[in-house]
Amino acid sequence: MKRLFLLMLIGCFVVAGGLLALAQEEEIVEFYVRCWARPPMESWRGDNIVLAVAELNADLEAAGDPRRVEVNLVQDDPRDWGKYATEFLLAYGVGEAPDIWLTGHEHIGVQAEAGRIIALDELMKEFPGFNNVIDSLWDSTSYKGEIWGVPQDAEARPLYFNKALLKELGWSANKIAALPGKIEEGEFTLYDMLAVAKEAVDKGVVKEGNGFWTRPKNGHDFTALYYAFGGETIDTATGKLVFDEAAGLKYYQFFYDAAQNYGSMSCLHGDWSLWHGTITDGKVLFWVGGTWQWAEWAEEYFKELGGEAYLWENWGFGLIPAAEKGGKPNSLTHPLVYTISSQCEHPDLALALIDKVTDYGPNTRHAIASNHMGVLKDQTEYKFYKTSRMLSEALYMLAYTTFLPNNPNWGAYATITYEALAAAVGGDLTPQEAVDFVVESLQRELGDKVIIR
Repeated sequence: MKRLFLLMLIGCFVVAGGLLALAQEEEIVEFYVRCWARPPMESWRGDNIVLAVAELNADLEAAGDPRRVEVNLVQDDPRDWGKYATEFLLAYGVGEAPDIWLTGHEHIGVQAEAGRIIALDELMKEFPGFNNVIDSLWDSTSYKGEIWGVPQDAEARPLYFNKALLKELGWSANKIAALPGKIEEGEFTLYDMLAVAKEAVDKGVVKEGNGFWTRPKNGHDFTALYYAFGGETIDTATGKLVFDEAAGLKYYQFFYDAAQNYGSMSCLHGDWSLWHGTITDGKVLFWVGGTWQWAEWAEEYFKELGGEAYLWENWGFGLIPAAEKGGKPNSLTHPLVYTISSQCEHPDLALALIDKVTDYGPNTRHAIASNHMGVLKDQTEYKFYKTSRMLSEALYMLAYTTFLPNNPNWGAYATITYEALAAAVGGDLTPQEAVDFVVESLQRELGDKVIIR
């Protein structure tokens, strides 16, 4: 996949004025670039790099650097992050790892520990354009105090609400419009949300169990709610996973209350079609979803009703509320990041390509095409980014965002903590029993690889 060779510019000796001008040698560096992308919406993840080649080669020529870059791009949507990571591992094992590997940020921990990707801190000092990346996003690419990747896109997981159902509860248009601000200021909490959800159930505005929904099965979103209650998932000094018992108790108490005491949650059925269908039928009051789903809903469920225009009229969104009055709301993002393999022979040029695409034009192309959020400061002021109202209005959420931990054992941790949550929602475990289950299971599964606080 990867080869380095010399192109000899021969046959062009020029004799002029008795002098012989020898042709220069060009060193062709071929990069293998691997991207996770669902075409055509996400094709700019790799296509931007292809476009950047000519610009980088012009820079090299102007600087008198004999190297010239070519790119061999492979990108598709494998649909399985585990298989995608295994592909990288196998390629690395035979010395053919991608020079640039676009992956989920949570893969950084295991690949950094194994030495398969390189830390970028020193190289990045030569590319000041990276200073334009939203500061909080660098946290997602850090592991043990070093940066191992460059954010490519972002997203948010807002709390959505159905405006029509709130109106049925007697909310005025002004009160509904003020809700995102009340959430951002910490005035409308998670338990305030449950109280409104219970009122909707009690008054028959929604069916029991339809006041507040999360995703229908295990996934990233739940971690943001654990963080809301003060939870931690990683110790930055050691890189070990962390479970906080006090925060965990509040977290499981919230979900137990949502289902058992407020009668507002019944969504853990594992069926995405049922989940989308129930929400788009206007039968759920509050739910946590992704910003990328906005375009999906507009196109697949409401196109005949006006698409996005219908959504703006009937739905709203804000941050995930704080756990307590005056607390900080949050969101969670799962950035995809460009990493550089330790088998890459020219990491400076690989990072130069990544620098080229980490700019307002290329990043906005991808954001608009894929309905992902940009990663750059002041991107909402960029002419073409403004064309998406959703992306512009949601970008502020990145200032409140949280991330999954970059740790090789996150899969086991996430599975165990979700099993406890599902049991609490179902009434099979009390909140304290859920915490005890998590502690016992984590210690048995991970031993000293996890810190219990």
